[in-house]
Amino acid sequence: MTPRPMAVRPWSTWAVHVGLWFIAHALLTLVLGRPWFAAAAVSACVLMLVLVNNAKFKALREPFVFQDYEYFTDAIRHPRLYIPFLGWWRFMAAAAGFVLAVVVGLGWEAVPAARFDGLGQLGGVGLVLSSGLLLLMLSHGRSPPITLDPDQDLHALGLLASLWCYGLEGRRLPSARSPFEGLADLLGRGELPHLVAIQSESFFDARTLCPGIRPEVLARYDALKAEAVLQGTLAVPAWGANTVRTEFAFLTGVREEALGVHRFNPYRALAAGWEVVSVAAFLKRLGYRTVCIHPYPASFYLRDRVYPRLGFDAFEDISAFDGAARAGPYVGDAAVAERIAATLAAADEPVFIFAITMENHGPLHLEQVTAADEASLYTQSPPSGCEDLTVYLRHLRNADGMVGRLRDAALASPRPVGLCWYGDHVPIMPAVYDRFGAPDGDVEYVFWHSQGSAAPLQRNLEAAGLGMAWLGTLGLVTGGVETD
Repeated sequence: MTPRPMAVRPWSTWAVHVGLWFIAHALLTLVLGRPWFAAAAVSACVLMLVLVNNAKFKALREPFVFQDYEYFTDAIRHPRLYIPFLGWWRFMAAAAGFVLAVVVGLGWEAVPAARFDGLGQLGGVGLVLSSGLLLLMLSHGRSPPITLDPDQDLHALGLLASLWCYGLEGRRLPSARSPFEGLADLLGRGELPHLVAIQSESFFDARTLCPGIRPEVLARYDALKAEAVLQGTLAVPAWGANTVRTEFAFLTGVREEALGVHRFNPYRALAAGWEVVSVAAFLKRLGYRTVCIHPYPASFYLRDRVYPRLGFDAFEDISAFDGAARAGPYVGDAAVAERIAATLAAADEPVFIFAITMENHGPLHLEQVTAADEASLYTQSPPSGCEDLTVYLRHLRNADGMVGRLRDAALASPRPVGLCWYGDHVPIMPAVYDRFGAPDGDVEYVFWHSQGSAAPLQRNLEAAGLGMAWLGTLGLVTGGVETD
């Protein structure tokens, strides 16, 4: 287990561990009638949790938490996003072991004739189940309080007890309120500009990682920063993945500290009925048409259920990109830029477009590197073991091309256009970070306006303050980051 839990920890945490094992074993025995097979199956499930936890910790520097349980169903629906981080060989070995265990276990262990006899197997199942429930009852309220630091809680409580406590805490919906709630409507500010916000997948300035990366990889982005209203670094609540944490922070302005355990996946709380005002809902009240563009299935992260609740009029997912050009396994940034440009050109009313790109989503190590890539991305050959970085830079250059295309589309629009560009988190490149050092996790953002600005200002922000700061530079709210 990584990180390693304390061997000596409160009895209540061990009671949760044993109690959950007993309950799972009893229920599986009740269904199958084979207690030895049930014992092996439950223990194998615990082992799988350990393996998944270790893989997540290696890639994302965060242990597995209860709110990650959708990983298992998502791994079935979107295997390329998850299984490579566990390891294909490890996954195949686990799958083969499971099949072998089922065949051997079901064939070797016979179902007893007295399966439902109160003095036979049914009585034993009842005893084990009652013992498990009793252990959970005795432990309730006696475990150390969780800190919501997954590393610390896993170390103090152990895996099953930390999952159990996070699950119990997740039953309570957040009470946090958005700063967009109660904002006064716009009065007398003139023509409303089109607004385009881009959450660029895994975007950060990788040129700071190592020498030899060609500066022109982000030439258009550099030019946009030179014309910016405001730009700087952005502290985000995610590292390597968990896009929705940054996404939610931008859209609602709610800090992760206010979310409690729901900071790990706030969209599940929204899908469960929590109401929160978003920047989209606020802009819709001002007269904007609100559109989300994301070239991936709308059901991923429950966005198909969440985005209507956040105030979006339309959600254009992967179905809107039939036949679109791909860059690697995903729809390319160029295709998303063209979709945005077309939406701007067709708009006869102010429109707010929020786009979540997909091109630079990992696993990067599944893509191939060519000699032409190295020649066009580096001024000197990169060290061995940096293939992930080369793949990442190839996609980063395409993101830079998207920046240029959006700038051109904004300048061609008869209505002014405000652009917000930011990254959701740094990419997963463990071998590269082992060699050059891991980044601190901050990314970049830039606010740009088609009507130009004075000398760009620089200010470091947090993701939860990004939306309000952007609207402040456009004069759409007061109390944001004003530039005049």
